[in-house]
Amino acid sequence: MSEEYAEKMPRKNLSELLLYVRNRAEYREDAVLAALEELDRRGLPQPEAAEIRAEYGPIVGKQEKEKKSREATAAPVPGSRPNTVAGQPVAAEEPALYSPGTIVLFSMLPMSMMIGGGVLMAMNLFRLGRKRAVLGLLLFMVVYLLVVSNVMAWAMLQGLNPYLAIVLFNVPAVLAYLLWFWPRYVQKATYRSRSLVPPMVICFALVWGLQLLMPYILKNQPPDVKQQMEQIMKRQ
Repeated sequence: MSEEYAEKMPRKNLSELLLYVRNRAEYREDAVLAALEELDRRGLPQPEAAEIRAEYGPIVGKQEKEKKSREATAAPVPGSRPNTVAGQPVAAEEPALYSPGTIVLFSMLPMSMMIGGGVLMAMNLFRLGRKRAVLGLLLFMVVYLLVVSNVMAWAMLQGLNPYLAIVLFNVPAVLAYLLWFWPRYVQKATYRSRSLVPPMVICFALVWGLQLLMPYILKNQPPDVKQQMEQIMKRQ
């Protein structure tokens, strides 16, 4: 069990501890186990505690072994210069992730919008083994696209500026990536930043393909929407 969570749990109230147990899919496994230990200490054992420990115990044990292994092999080679992020040393085994700045960039680009940032965030979560979080992120993106795209389409028909519509469409998703998914599931203060080149090349390739398909897409659109889409494509 993480010592960090073992120290935090005694300061939590009962409702917060129960939240870790009842919504355990949203929290780290070691945090859930620490909450169970604190509930036991307070004389409030949970009925599903044995089942949770049986499921999460091996996972946490494996994570702790991997952490110790990384720490054992992270000693710098004499004369070498360690990698740094924001002035802090980064071990060679730290995961290579797309930074929050990169996620914001690809979420705001007209060529990719919030889908691009969401894909990069999903790749981060998958690299960290947070598969449940990846599914939650994909579900969020699908629901967001279905709801917000219809709202933005209606707003554009009412005369909303296309560029303002793009900003309004992307900003809530960006905030969700940075303020919900990153602190809750990534939780990395140090990491190796991944290159921007591959996603940038993919974005340009998708835009090129979309431009080739646009004449076929526009045929099935209402006149007002067709005019708006043509304006957007001309300004990109």
